[in-house]
Amino acid sequence: MRRIFCLLIPLLLSSCGHNVTDQGAKIITVSIAPFKYFVEQIAGNDFTVNVMVPAGADPHTYEPFPEQIGKLRRSVAYISNGYLGFEMNWLDRFYETNPTMKKLNLSASIEAIASEHHHIGDHLEGADPHYWVSPRCAASISSAVLKFVSEINPSKKEKYESNCQALLAKIKDLDENAARLFSETNVKCFMIYHPNLAYIARDYGLEEIPVEFEGKEPSPARMKYLIDRAKKENLKTIFVQVEYDTKNARSIAGETGAKIVLINPLSEDWFKATTEIINSLHASLKESSQ
Repeated sequence: MRRIFCLLIPLLLSSCGHNVTDQGAKIITVSIAPFKYFVEQIAGNDFTVNVMVPAGADPHTYEPFPEQIGKLRRSVAYISNGYLGFEMNWLDRFYETNPTMKKLNLSASIEAIASEHHHIGDHLEGADPHYWVSPRCAASISSAVLKFVSEINPSKKEKYESNCQALLAKIKDLDENAARLFSETNVKCFMIYHPNLAYIARDYGLEEIPVEFEGKEPSPARMKYLIDRAKKENLKTIFVQVEYDTKNARSIAGETGAKIVLINPLSEDWFKATTEIINSLHASLKESSQ
């Protein structure tokens, strides 16, 4: 796919000029599906949102299809994560394909967690990229998106501000509920296959124990550590993102009596998915405390 994209670049660039976005002046391209939620909640249907990494794909290694590149070429703007592996490989080429589109890097509004586990091939992602899952980071994302879409479409600024205030109120309620729930439990650690809940762990005083390490399957020594840790902490749940294989998680579960719970942090419905993650985490911590 990368070769196909490279072959397409000259053709795409040859058609790029002052009217690159004329045929799709209301398209905003985003790197992952949760970012679509924030654009639509704030801007309503004023923009069509083109998602580069669709549901079910791995945002660390995904390679785009020509149809997505066609929509990218017609986009007025691109909203990036800033730390995801696929962006390390593709983002410069995306910008070359459509040099006139406005750019928003959401990581600029986030206090990032240094990357400890996120290796993609021979490359280390600059920081943990999963910040959107935390409600507190989501509030920063919302404010950044509000400013961005207001600059693109200033005539609708008041509408966007009103919508953003409603969204921020929902996020605040979710944040306060999460803080309350996680303060009620004695056990503060949880186990997860791929480490994508570090920002929730940081923001609410929890510890994330990842099965995967540096983007790789766990070694026998790490598997032993994970089994021993799960038994020590009385962990009854191992979380697995829906895009990932559950084999190693099930091996640990078989040794400890834990159950597998699937989560979907890449859902387009950010609020529903994050609420479910918080509730599932709380239930697991409460069970481990008994």
